[in-house]
Amino acid sequence: MYHILICDDEKDIVSALSIYLSTENYKIFTASTGQEALDIVAKNEIHLILMDIMMPQMDGISATVRLREQYNIPIILLTAKSEDSDKVLGLNIGADDYITKPFNPVEVLARVRSHLRRYTSLGGMAKRASHLVIGGIDMDDDAKSVTVDGEPVSLTPSEYNILKLLMENPGRVFSSNQIYEQIWNENAYGTGSTVAVHIRHLREKIEINPSEPRYLKVVWGLGYKIEKEATQ
Repeated sequence: MYHILICDDEKDIVSALSIYLSTENYKIFTASTGQEALDIVAKNEIHLILMDIMMPQMDGISATVRLREQYNIPIILLTAKSEDSDKVLGLNIGADDYITKPFNPVEVLARVRSHLRRYTSLGGMAKRASHLVIGGIDMDDDAKSVTVDGEPVSLTPSEYNILKLLMENPGRVFSSNQIYEQIWNENAYGTGSTVAVHIRHLREKIEINPSEPRYLKVVWGLGYKIEKEATQ
């Protein structure tokens, strides 16, 4: 049984989400502040978090930053704002996805199922080699771990899956739409910024100098690739 944490200070939203998610036999935990969410995660095994951005005491942005210091569980932000800047901000601080209020419960369920699948299996793609090495990047897919030059790197599930996709296909260029559709299992409409933010985060974690990457390259106008052999 999967454990879902719903963190929102609006009781009606928490109640509605609890009802919808309970139909999938998920065990539901609830919180109304970011600090309550941190306390629950510290004491319980949580597999996914639905996190409101605007909350008292500790907002969803601050809570997500704190959670990402220790945990890689999927975090889907709930926001009442529709501006791209808010969505990008959420992705920038480590969230895996976002849903804009008012939301469609069917969409919420679909997003939750999708992220849980990726979190537990880290990708529904055809099974490939479990140990991937390119330059100093070493991915052990059985252990779900990544090291760069021998140092462990903490990746979110979405970041891990993007890196795995590119490492399984060294030298191949993937467009933003192709990456989004393979990783998020949804049609890509205006999702370039989502992929770009995750790529930037990956560069910050695996590159010595993210502005001059050795591994993760952009092919202007076409997409992204990982070099078969890292360039100096």
